[in-house]
Amino acid sequence: MDLATILAFAAAFFVFAASPGPDNMTIVARTISSGAASGVAYGAGTVVGILIFLTLAAFGLSIIAAKMAIVMTVLRYGGAAYLIWMGIRLWTAVPVVPELQPVSGRRGLLTIFATGVALNLGNPKMPLFYVALLPNVVGASLTSAHLGILVAVILAVEIVVIGGHVVLAGRARNLLRTPRIVRRVNRAAGGVMIGAGVAVVATR
Repeated sequence: MDLATILAFAAAFFVFAASPGPDNMTIVARTISSGAASGVAYGAGTVVGILIFLTLAAFGLSIIAAKMAIVMTVLRYGGAAYLIWMGIRLWTAVPVVPELQPVSGRRGLLTIFATGVALNLGNPKMPLFYVALLPNVVGASLTSAHLGILVAVILAVEIVVIGGHVVLAGRARNLLRTPRIVRRVNRAAGGVMIGAGVAVVATR
């Protein structure tokens, strides 16, 4: 795999990862509502889902994964329901200035992480993305060396994309200084999360 091929994959994946969608909206909403750790936890979950599909593609199982309709549907609807539930909780939460908000515990972060994984595993577009892209990037065969390079590229791109969303959302969070502003932001973030959950359900 030459440098031009690697750069072409990186560019294509960056567009795929950075484009507006439920995942990026949720990362922003989680960061604003519960801090950077929450946004990073969800983002890490999405990356794990992406790498699972990449591994399936490496073993030629993407088409099989794309046809696992029942499993994908359960994962998608379960993750979407959790997003909507979190959005409703955020909408109705008592406004607390960020400095006084409790930091999400380990259990809460693991739940957020698992939601990110589930939503990406339930995304029917994910295996199709790899089925369409990988043959044009690495040809008919995908060796373990190719897989390692692609994993490194994906991680580098996602660090930039997720990190950028978390940093921007964190700066917005630092502007929250009164309960009134916090309530408005909570409701805006809650609405985004509910919308993200609905968007996931509506995606075919």
